[in-house]
Amino acid sequence: MQTTFFITAALLYALCAFLPARRRLAISAGTAVAWLLHGSALWADVVTPGSLRVGFAMMLSAAMWISVAAYWLENRNFALDGLRMLVLPCAAVMVLLPALFPGTVMALGQRSVLLPWHVTIAILAYSTLTIAAFHAVLMAIQDSRLHTRPGATVGGWFAAAIDRLPALLTMEKLLFRLIGFGFVLLTLTVLSGVIFSEELFGKAFRLDHKTVFTMLSWVLFGLLLAGRRWRGWRGKTALSFTLAGFSTLLLAYVGSRFVLEVVLHRGVA
Repeated sequence: MQTTFFITAALLYALCAFLPARRRLAISAGTAVAWLLHGSALWADVVTPGSLRVGFAMMLSAAMWISVAAYWLENRNFALDGLRMLVLPCAAVMVLLPALFPGTVMALGQRSVLLPWHVTIAILAYSTLTIAAFHAVLMAIQDSRLHTRPGATVGGWFAAAIDRLPALLTMEKLLFRLIGFGFVLLTLTVLSGVIFSEELFGKAFRLDHKTVFTMLSWVLFGLLLAGRRWRGWRGKTALSFTLAGFSTLLLAYVGSRFVLEVVLHRGVA
């Protein structure tokens, strides 16, 4: 059933990505249906009776699920057709990843029934901040195109999508909304992780590479939000902090699991 949902969602994402912009209602409805199918399949695949399935593919698929939700909601306030051309094709690909890379099954046994919620919050936190990082990259590309001589611009589908993005100030507002939401989720992840660390590993605080890099990422994003609030940080400073925070978060989870699952063909807890 999950595979059917994943495939159907991928087809709907692809269709909505390339429909003419004037078909606004059809795009909105199709995207919403695809998003619901995508989310339902993800939840059914990750949370199974007596176990959890985790892996880098789940993380990337969840990241695109969050990205589609952000696009769909914000499209009601801003004209984001350029983002549609970038987000939905990526979602059509990422939604299929869990079927190709199923990840690792972690038995719950006698562990707390709240553990799946801790894992879900962590996935949503990582996913939201991953999307914020890609959003920052798009802003950097958009800014560079504004400073490029018209005769030197490169054409093509990607360039057309970049040119149709909202103004940089609007993109910046969207970026900080994503970062703020992601930071709240990451804070909940850190706090609940302390609780479940003892249950999983027998220690109230396990000092390993995941903990170190997650805490470093939390500090970086916290500093960025504080700098934005009190010092008005924006532009290159905001982009640098966003990408630095994302890089440490990537090292904390997704990168290590990709190496273990795909390169070394091993599962980890």
